[in-house]
Amino acid sequence: MREKRSDAVVIGGGSAGLAVASRIAQQGYSVIILERETELGGILNQCIHNGFGLQRFKEDLTGPEYAERFVQAVEKQNNIEVLLETTALEVSPGPVHTVYGYSRHGGVIRIDARVIVLAMGCRERNRGNIGIPGTRPAGVFTAGLAQRLINIDGYIPGRRAVILGSGDIGLIMARRLTWVGVNVLGVIEIQSYPSGLTRNIVQCLNDFGIPLYLSHTVTEIRGKDRVTGVKVAALEEGQAVASKGFDLDCDTILLSVGLIPDNELSRKFGVRLNPETGGAFVDAGLMSSVPGVFSCGNVLHVHDLVDYVSEESERCASFVGEYLEGSYQHQHQPVVAGANVKYVIPNRYLAARANRFYLRSLIVKNKAELIVTVDGEALKRKKLAHVQPSEMVSFDLEAEELSPVSESREQKLEVGIY
Repeated sequence: MREKRSDAVVIGGGSAGLAVASRIAQQGYSVIILERETELGGILNQCIHNGFGLQRFKEDLTGPEYAERFVQAVEKQNNIEVLLETTALEVSPGPVHTVYGYSRHGGVIRIDARVIVLAMGCRERNRGNIGIPGTRPAGVFTAGLAQRLINIDGYIPGRRAVILGSGDIGLIMARRLTWVGVNVLGVIEIQSYPSGLTRNIVQCLNDFGIPLYLSHTVTEIRGKDRVTGVKVAALEEGQAVASKGFDLDCDTILLSVGLIPDNELSRKFGVRLNPETGGAFVDAGLMSSVPGVFSCGNVLHVHDLVDYVSEESERCASFVGEYLEGSYQHQHQPVVAGANVKYVIPNRYLAARANRFYLRSLIVKNKAELIVTVDGEALKRKKLAHVQPSEMVSFDLEAEELSPVSESREQKLEVGIY
């Protein structure tokens, strides 16, 4: 078994892992990146559509182009070692954490590090997660798998497709399937509003005349060896109304029904997980409940834009630097989700410095207002032109805005949308 030591180990070489690793290294610390795929970049490598980098670089980039910016930043750092085709499967937390990686080329490797950064990203919910009745024929794919089949492997999954769920990857795949000659019969969405970004509704559905059925669901998948069709029902007050449904004859179903942070390894570390996000509970510095174990990107909470993943990960790296140099501030106070808010990240704030927060709304509303309170006193009010669950909201609280907070006693910070 090979053995290595490093200041930090970053598990995952996608958008989060690349951003956090390069920024840690820029502070003068050694970093090892563990990536299970054959190259860095993560899911970005199969996202050949544009729309990336508008926030970060003010450019309209494809996924591989966006990833390449950060791959180049990693390659410029002499104190970063990249281990490809290496999967982290076992961990041993302690004053110095140990990660065991497995590779078919290099065998087993043990890495000891003071800091571990969890950047494993997320995975798609599949048919087993949502329990659609029916047989088990070929032709049922997650949207991400279909994307890989077309963009990386060069296979077309079928000829007549139905997409369940209006998440962004499902919308993007509706357009991609159309481009390669597949007849997309429609996108079925259980909610009364789309799950994806507005720009993807316009560019991927409206521009191609693909129907979107809101407040509908697939109640049955038909077919023996291969999918032959689906039964769709309208929803009224959350209940399927078969009499208002219809059948669609198809040979392919793509599931775009949400993403789940990939936190199996986090559980092995003993990291406390948040049931609202599926990711870790983190303090203002994005450190988990296990000292020296940080989390960022989609493994912490599912982002709508990769630009925000990079932003959050680079912030995480600055706190990793503070932890490694011994100046990390540990006194944090609780953050709670208030009215019409699903979750707020981080879960604790620091009264003595500026804090950045990310949240998801539970409502769809124009001309909303975000209000941050402590003990009933409003610390911040922010006008929001539009909120909806599919779009993340972020805001900053400057140190002077937190001046009413006492560091000598616990004061919950509550964030609500009205």
